[in-house]
Amino acid sequence: MHSLFVRIFVLFWIAMAIIVAGSIAVTFTVAARDYESREFQRRPAMAIQASEVLARGGVDALRSWLLANRHSMPDRDLFIIGPNGEDILDRPLSESAERRLEFFRESISEADSLPPDPPREPPRDPPGARPPPSPRNFRPQRALAQIVAPDGTAYTVLLVPRRPSIFGALSLPGISARILGIALVVSAFASWWLARHLSAPIRRMQEGARALAGESLDVRVSAGLEDRKDELAVLARDFDAMADRLRANRGALTQLLRDISHELRSPLARMRLALGLARQPSADTVRQLDRMDREIERLDALISQVLKLARLNGTDMPFEREAVDVDEVIDEVVRDAEFEGTAKGCRVQTHGATGSVVSGSRELLRSAIENVLRNAVRYSPQGAPVEVAVERSAAGLTIAIRDRGPGVPEAELERIFEPFYRVAESRDRDTGGEGIGLAITSQVMKAHGGTARAENRAGGGFEVRLNLPATVPAA
Repeated sequence: MHSLFVRIFVLFWIAMAIIVAGSIAVTFTVAARDYESREFQRRPAMAIQASEVLARGGVDALRSWLLANRHSMPDRDLFIIGPNGEDILDRPLSESAERRLEFFRESISEADSLPPDPPREPPRDPPGARPPPSPRNFRPQRALAQIVAPDGTAYTVLLVPRRPSIFGALSLPGISARILGIALVVSAFASWWLARHLSAPIRRMQEGARALAGESLDVRVSAGLEDRKDELAVLARDFDAMADRLRANRGALTQLLRDISHELRSPLARMRLALGLARQPSADTVRQLDRMDREIERLDALISQVLKLARLNGTDMPFEREAVDVDEVIDEVVRDAEFEGTAKGCRVQTHGATGSVVSGSRELLRSAIENVLRNAVRYSPQGAPVEVAVERSAAGLTIAIRDRGPGVPEAELERIFEPFYRVAESRDRDTGGEGIGLAITSQVMKAHGGTARAENRAGGGFEVRLNLPATVPAA
């Protein structure tokens, strides 16, 4: 019962069953009363008229009268059965007429064949006891009317419903109106319940959408729908998840603007300081100019990273795809990383070359792998190796980069892919990181249909897994 289709289907059939059951009950009740009352009212009247015609004009007059009155009743057939068991107009008897006539004959035969009771003294019953029924007292409860001609010939007047089925009874007065009333009441109640059941969460989501349009991101619409599992309840929960995501995105955007402002302010402050020192009479102008040049380069690199991240966050990221040899890109990045790690004795070991070729941007993939590998070399202990393992499976390609560093607290594993997020502020500033490299890596993976995941290794160290799907999205 978790699907709207199942609920609507069941409600429809329940309503139909109630309407049909009520219609049958009303039809049988009204039809039984109406048929009986009409039959018992009409049978004596028709028999009296037939008897008078038979007495005045004989059988020929009775045939003429029956021929003229055979259609006088729209719902009944009138037969007059002669001594030979046939209708006097030689009409074939209907099945219902045959059954009634046979029942009448059997009842009369049984009553006439009973022997007379011998005279005997009635037993003395205890006070208050009811006498047992006697077969001699039995008579047919629905005996047919008989008329007798002057010559003593008996004729049976048979009045039979023309349409004894339930569908024929629908034409009786009052039945159609009652059935229509039952159908209207049941369908109105079912429609009201269904409309209320469907419109309640829709109205909530409508109000929630208006609240979101009014910059109210705290609105939630799934309250009170926890027990429902249908599509509307799922949609309400998805609406709340969207509101949560919008709120988180707004918070992330605010934090990003603060971080960018902070990152831009720091080199500008150092440049201002170097400029002030250079203006002093005894200042080392060349040294301060070199300092300003380094800060300008750092500022330019930071702006480039921010622009790259902005492009990657766009819905339609414009970059050309080409066939990229993953092993070749990894070899280039590993050579550069080993050169940086020579000073601390850090070597980069590669495992599992696959010869895999993917469709994507070579520069972006290289940047994504390089950001992770340089971080691993940067935070790896003195003389500890860094591993790059390439694995290929039916699901796609995985590049695992492992180091022996201190790792990351479990609560912050997901946040390291956020722009400008740093696990240890002082450590990152000492090493010169901007906190934006892993964010670029995550967005590059998303642009290529993959993911970036981080985890702490069981034996110590840190691992980042870059996953590319088996079929990379086309341009």
